[in-house]
Amino acid sequence: MRLCWKVLIVAVVLAVPAASQAATCTSQAELSPQDRATLSSVGGRMAQAVVNQDIATLQAALLPAETAEWTGIRGAIEQSAPMVKGGHAQLRSIYLLDASSQTATADTQLFCSNAAGTLTVTVNMHALPPGRYAVVFADANGAPMQGQIGIILAWDGQSWRLGGVSTHPGAFDGHDGVWFWTRARALAAVDPWSAWYSYDAAHFLLLPFDFVSSPNLEKLLKEQTDIQNSPQNAFPYSLAAGDRTWKIDSVALDPTLNQSDLALAYESSGVTDSAALRTEAIAVFSAFLKAQPGIRANFHGLWAYAVKDGKRTPVMELPMAQIP
Repeated sequence: MRLCWKVLIVAVVLAVPAASQAATCTSQAELSPQDRATLSSVGGRMAQAVVNQDIATLQAALLPAETAEWTGIRGAIEQSAPMVKGGHAQLRSIYLLDASSQTATADTQLFCSNAAGTLTVTVNMHALPPGRYAVVFADANGAPMQGQIGIILAWDGQSWRLGGVSTHPGAFDGHDGVWFWTRARALAAVDPWSAWYSYDAAHFLLLPFDFVSSPNLEKLLKEQTDIQNSPQNAFPYSLAAGDRTWKIDSVALDPTLNQSDLALAYESSGVTDSAALRTEAIAVFSAFLKAQPGIRANFHGLWAYAVKDGKRTPVMELPMAQIP
């Protein structure tokens, strides 16, 4: 059995063609008082351990079957440090997944809705053994990056054990997903490119884990696709700069540095020297910002990815203030 969060994400992306129907999901409001108290206590303790970077506590709680995955889980915990720094864990929601009636290991799909029906969590697990599991969502309240924490728990017959951890920023430079959504609406008519990528930022921040869906977020995507003159169908995008014409294959939100950066993949002239690559990337950046000046005011920086003969090479990231 492997409950590492990455496996959950892969399962969602690939989908499960023959999901088991012998599993159920219970939302926090519908849990028995005993289950709610126990999962709140265990989930809260583990979420706070993530905030505190208390590796020893989390390793001690690890499900024995996940021992081989500890290196990856520990890496996810350590990478969360800047997202949760200065915060205090507060539980947001808990879902109990009961697959104990399964007669054998099976691909399992569960749909979990809150009492109001406003949020649906869909969980796909590949080769899930019979048993009881829980998904706990928590927020690092007070952290500048408003980190969001996801924890998988598994019942080992005597206690709830740690099966996986995932973290996600809840804000870029102090602005959360609602702020970016509001900003996108304000920009839609006057700056469609900035609006488009503001919607992308809102979606990224409001959808912390790949297996969470929401009718409200479907509304966000509908608003985004309705923008006129957006970059939705603009690529490849040609930019003239002096005697050069640059072709940009794609522009996408790139939160690698937990900032509202955009990544530009462009057709390179084929230079290989690192200094020449940087010079080329800056020229592309400058041409792009001249064509779409609103991007400079609304995002943190740009990433450059040079494309030549189908090979994509990361070049650099620059904050807007450093781009001529």
